[in-house]
This record gives sequence, structure tokens and C-alpha cells, in this order.
Amino acid sequence: MKILIADDSIVSRHLLEATLRKWGYEVLVACDGAEALQILEREDAPALIILDWMMPGMTGLEVCQRIRQRGTEPYTYILLLTSKSQKEDLIEGMDAGADDYITKPFDQNELQVRLRAGTRLVDLQAELLSAREALREQATRDSLTHLWNRSSILEALTRELSRAERESSPLGVVIVDLDHFKYINDNHGHPAGDAVLREAARRMQNSVRQYDSVGRYGGEEFLLLLPGCSEAESYSQAERLRKQLTQSDIRVNETALRITASFGVTAAMPGEPWTSEGLIRKADEALYVAKKSGRNRVEILAYSSEPAPAQSSAESVVVS
Repeated sequence: MKILIADDSIVSRHLLEATLRKWGYEVLVACDGAEALQILEREDAPALIILDWMMPGMTGLEVCQRIRQRGTEPYTYILLLTSKSQKEDLIEGMDAGADDYITKPFDQNELQVRLRAGTRLVDLQAELLSAREALREQATRDSLTHLWNRSSILEALTRELSRAERESSPLGVVIVDLDHFKYINDNHGHPAGDAVLREAARRMQNSVRQYDSVGRYGGEEFLLLLPGCSEAESYSQAERLRKQLTQSDIRVNETALRITASFGVTAAMPGEPWTSEGLIRKADEALYVAKKSGRNRVEILAYSSEPAPAQSSAESVVVS
């Protein structure tokens, strides 16, 4: 485990560093409080820190206060090293944000015990953060495809619409429906259907931009959000994804399955009265046109338009 020493005394620093390295810690060293704060701002900052109380420029108490004011995660466990032993001084140190203290000259056994307590707390917090992240993942991600689930992708649509309105920029909305998916489930079994869903999700996720959003809308349907994309750009993106889905067969139990999909596209354009329900309804209307026109194709309807005849052409391909 990493540990940071902040002490302006060369002798004290060297003694602490040698002791901690002997115990197996990876030690970082700072000569004053300002340098300690710089180290703690790094992404790989240590979670344990031994701070000398009296340092030039910025005292240990001031460093404690700055760390606690930030309130960042993961938690930084602070052990205050001090020659002060009056109860009032120690209370002041704890009030400033220190978790524990040890007086100079330190006793190695005492230091080891106090660091062991700090290590346990840091490890426990890491476990709690990991558990919280796992719960967040379960609440927001689809368990099969690991895309955003329905509620999360709809929340993303609301956020992206607000951003588009703020920035007067377009937002492409695409509904994707895998063609003949019932045939796969009926003839190859639901595990094969699950494998197709996972692979389709993977291909779409790998083909969109980093700031696009892909979610499982329900069953074999997916919802894509394309910030900054006009109607024409959204159509082009959807056509590229359609080709990406058909690039190669999916092998399930030695059976080659070719997947195709139908795409319904619309876009929220600047100056139009947008609603998330209206955009999804329009994309769904476009998807209906694509299905009626032979599948494996992209159809687009402007947000303010009535349902229109098929506009694009692509051969209908049956999954087999």
C-alpha cells in the first residue's frame, strides 16, 4: 500500500521512510505541506498520509483542512505526527481533520498499530466503494448486454435534449430492431438469442462515438442517441451501423447466424418544440416503415413530418 510522508525534517523523513519500507509500504515523500497537496491531487494518490504538524509555509493542520474541504473519494486517512501532547492541541488536530496522531519521537510499535488501523479503514472503504459501484451498475445497466437499461437510456435522452436546447444543437434519435429475432429463439433456442443480443450490442457499442449513448430499449430493440447529429448525419450513422451489424456471422454452437436490423431515425433540430416522447414516437414510426419495406434498412422521418413511404433500399436478408 502507498503511504505519503510530509515532514520538513530530513532526519525524521529518512527514519520514517526506512521504517515504512521495512514494513512493506510503498513510500512517497514530501518536504512540506504544499508538496504533499500536489501529490494528493494525482490520480494515483496514496490513501494513507503521515503529516508533521509543524512545517514551513503550510502546517499539517492546514493540509488536513484542505484535504477535508475537498471531500473527494477515496478517503485519505491522516495520521498527524506531532511533538505536542497537550489534550487541547490533540483535539485541535482531530478537529482539523486528522484521523489519529502519534507523538514525537515515535515508538515503532505504536506507529505500526496505528497504521494497521488506518489500513483496515482504507481497505474497508475501498470495498464499500466497489460494492456501491456494483449496485450502480446493476441499477443502470442491462444485465445481458451491459448497455444502458431502458430507464437509464431514457434519462440520458432527457439530459441530451436539455443540452441540445441549451446549445442550439441537433440530437439524433435511432431505434434499432433486430430482424427475425423470434426465428432465432424458436429454432436455435434462447441461449442463441442471448448470444445474438450480446454480439449485436457489442458491435453497436464499438461503432458509435465515445459521447453517443446506446441502450437496450426492450427485447431485441435498442435506442441510440447521437448528440450533434442532424437528420442527414443521423441517417448516415445509422446506415453505417446497419452495415456493421451484418459484417460477419455470429457463431453459436457451431451454427453461423447472420443478423440484420431495421433502423428508425429522427432528429431533434434547433427551433423545434422537442419532447422525448415525441422523438421516440417518430423514430418508432420510421422503424415501422423500415419493417414494412423489407427490413435490413434505414428509414428516417423528420420530427415534424407525417409518416412517409420508404426512402432507402437494401436487400431483405433472412437470418438462417
